[in-house]
Amino acid sequence: MPEMSRQPSKTAFHVVLRLGGSAAVLLLLFHFVSFAQVWQALGSLPAPVWLAVLGAYFCVHLAGVQKYRLMLNGAGAELNFTQAARCYFTGLFGVLLLPSVVGGDVLKAGLALRLCRSKAGVLLGSLLDRLLDLTALVTLAATGAALAPGELHPADRRGFLFVLAAIAAAAVAAALVLTLLPARRFPFRVRRWLARLRLAWRSVAKRPLRVLCALGLGFFAQLGFLSLTVLLAAACGLHLPYRVWLFAWPIAKLSAFVPISQAGIGVREAALAGLLVPFGAAAGVVVGAGLAWETVVISAALIGGLISLILGRCPAGQAREMDPEPSEPLRVRTP
Repeated sequence: MPEMSRQPSKTAFHVVLRLGGSAAVLLLLFHFVSFAQVWQALGSLPAPVWLAVLGAYFCVHLAGVQKYRLMLNGAGAELNFTQAARCYFTGLFGVLLLPSVVGGDVLKAGLALRLCRSKAGVLLGSLLDRLLDLTALVTLAATGAALAPGELHPADRRGFLFVLAAIAAAAVAAALVLTLLPARRFPFRVRRWLARLRLAWRSVAKRPLRVLCALGLGFFAQLGFLSLTVLLAAACGLHLPYRVWLFAWPIAKLSAFVPISQAGIGVREAALAGLLVPFGAAAGVVVGAGLAWETVVISAALIGGLISLILGRCPAGQAREMDPEPSEPLRVRTP
């Protein structure tokens, strides 16, 4: 009982700690940029534009729901659209409570494990879903770097390309570790899970068109979010070529994975300012546009939590009776 009572307080402490991290980053930003410039950028944003961006933001997330469902069902999870939407919007809300974007993924997967047929399918599908998002972001950033070579100083361009190469190398290294890791060294329960994951992977591998469709939805979603950011920034007075945003925005979004702030607030704005200032943007306007985008993201997350609660009361969004999860028989070598 004491352990359970300590758990909520520990979670609250971590939330407060990350909020402090966001506040510290924002205070540091305001030390280097003009607060008046930031406020002016926020004040120049018309309310109808903000509302239109919020509505379009939700529409783009529907593509994210379908991408999420495609990957989990491809691995054998068997979620209907209502269940997938409930899990997805739970994760969207969870970003406000848990560290970085990964925290929302954990909450989303936790709910999906209660609703699905295959737990291994949820774990593998969730991982693949996030990898598709990362692939889309890195590809967009590399495309932007290739399209805007003349607008960036050669030293800055080399540094940014080095960051992209490091991200790609880390992804390849992780894939190699997962592929080459010997399963015999693990306990029986772990080997059984590995067998189930192998079955889920075979299910995904049999449907390459499903993966390509999910990847296309991932590109559509990220380009949609990027375009809405550009629209919102233009309303705040920040006007830059689209190819510059194509380069800087994905890298700034990747910075939200660093779990030192709440929902990436502050870190994302600092990264975006550092990336766009070399292209001639005013740092205060960049931070103001970034904070305006944060209000859209936070509002959508709160509405997403409400949608998840509503879908949880619908029969289609609740768990169904499922057959026991199949598992691949383990071959044990006899001496």
